[in-house]
Amino acid sequence: MGLVVKNVSKFFGEKTAVDNISFEITKPGVFGLLGTNGAGKTTTIRMMLGIIKKSKGSITWNGKEVEQKNVRFGYLPEERGLYPKTKIYDQLFYFATLKGMSKQEANTAIDYWLKRLEAEEYKNMLAEKLSKGNQQKIQFIASIINEPELIVLDEPFSGLDPVNTKLLKDVILELVQKGKYIVMSSHQMSSIEEFCTDLVILNRGKTVLQGNLEEIKNSYQATSVDLTTKQEVTEIIKQVNLPVLFQKDHTYQIQITSEQDGYRLLEALQRANVPITKFEIKKPSLNDIFIEKVGK
Repeated sequence: MGLVVKNVSKFFGEKTAVDNISFEITKPGVFGLLGTNGAGKTTTIRMMLGIIKKSKGSITWNGKEVEQKNVRFGYLPEERGLYPKTKIYDQLFYFATLKGMSKQEANTAIDYWLKRLEAEEYKNMLAEKLSKGNQQKIQFIASIINEPELIVLDEPFSGLDPVNTKLLKDVILELVQKGKYIVMSSHQMSSIEEFCTDLVILNRGKTVLQGNLEEIKNSYQATSVDLTTKQEVTEIIKQVNLPVLFQKDHTYQIQITSEQDGYRLLEALQRANVPITKFEIKKPSLNDIFIEKVGK
């Protein structure tokens, strides 16, 4: 059955932080929880994990109210949560035993994950000696060290360079293949598009958009064409009366109002025997949709 959040609200005095939101995660994979700063994402996460109490509604995991005894979860918060003056091994061992792991299980898991995330050299270093990105990798290990069923990742790629970002993405894909349920909150819309099948967008505590990402994007008209050619084609684009949004050398982004505009442009290029290396009709990105829904 997975995770079911139904008509959940959270009040802090007279302030409504989360206002009657509902969503379900019924199969393994990555679910996107998005919103602007102060939209209620972190409050929702903390209620989901039983860290704070909800004011209204229900949150269940496999049909049972969410409590630590009912769900084995891992949580990577956005804030740094390492002890700066403590060695990495000691911290990971401490977090593992807090989650009920035996000494042997903890040591095996620590060695495996440090190697998998290319962080073995930091095992006996103080946390404060690590870069922001390497601290992020250690926090990630702490969140998944006990093989949780439900994993919540809040800005998981914060502070990571492109190499370590790819490394962490590969691990997340491995976790999905193992049947894990993952909730990802991020301001990096490209990462959400890469991983998430379904999502919910919050604004001021309310749901402004939710559903299947592909279906949401398909509900929008095409807005642009990305074009790369081997010659100058500005005059051809003018002939079909389409505005150029961006041009660099022989790479263009061209505004359209429908896919038919794109096909007209393609036909004009083909009639002129223009060598084309890229032609892509594009619909709004998740970033565009996000701005439309919460930008005001």
